[in-house]
Amino acid sequence: MSKSSSIYTRVEPDIKEQAEKILSRLGIPMSNAVSLFLHQVVLQKGLPFSIKLPQNQPIDISSLTEEQFNTEIEKGIADMNAGRMRPADDVFADLRRDYGV
Repeated sequence: MSKSSSIYTRVEPDIKEQAEKILSRLGIPMSNAVSLFLHQVVLQKGLPFSIKLPQNQPIDISSLTEEQFNTEIEKGIADMNAGRMRPADDVFADLRRDYGV
């Protein structure tokens, strides 16, 4: 049995570039990451993570009617008045992590 086998796959260039940057920071070559993934598929007897749509989506305000926009603003004011606030840096960090923005 050979010691290695090749896999050829097509991925979106932007996704590949982003993944390479992250893996580089971790010190893991892309081929090792793919191998780790495949080992986990075998060990888990399926994908090693759940696949589902994100529950929360950022609101695209350009798609809202004036009434919907005002409702969202009122929710924000109510949260602020109730003391449900977070530092902006934390919110932006969550947006970057969850939505890549």
